Amino acid sequence: MQVILLEKIRNLGELGDKVEVKAGYARNLLIPEGKAAPATKENLEKFAARRAELEEKAKESLTIAQGRAENLQKLTVTIPMQASEEGKLFGSVGNREIAAAYNAAGETLEKSEVILSEGPIRELGDHEIKLQLHSDVSIVTTIKVVAE
Repeated sequence: MQVILLEKIRNLGELGDKVEVKAGYARNLLIPEGKAAPATKENLEKFAARRAELEEKAKESLTIAQGRAENLQKLTVTIPMQASEEGKLFGSVGNREIAAAYNAAGETLEKSEVILSEGPIRELGDHEIKLQLHSDVSIVTTIKVVAE
């Protein structure tokens, strides 16, 4: 199915690109979330009329994400967890716990913005995590997991 992208999507394309995607991906994710529209003649004309507005919106969201990145980079987050004598956690620290810790510290962070490349954290100590705030803005920051 061909769609017109209404915003930049990582690993897919830029604003205004006409791309071929699986029908289910378009029907269940891209179109309902307003990230794409079916590539019909009518939609192409509508997109051409709205292109400047969409580009302005994209610049604004990029600026907001860059500001958030600066604030999050300055912040040091500590997550208390129950652990054994050897430093192994009873449980693990995942996306949800990291996002909740940043939210408790006063910054807004969605759990989908947290990237744990090595999986959930299962030990005490300092751990580097990646935060993907926008398709063009990602930062690597450190969190501390301490014993409760």
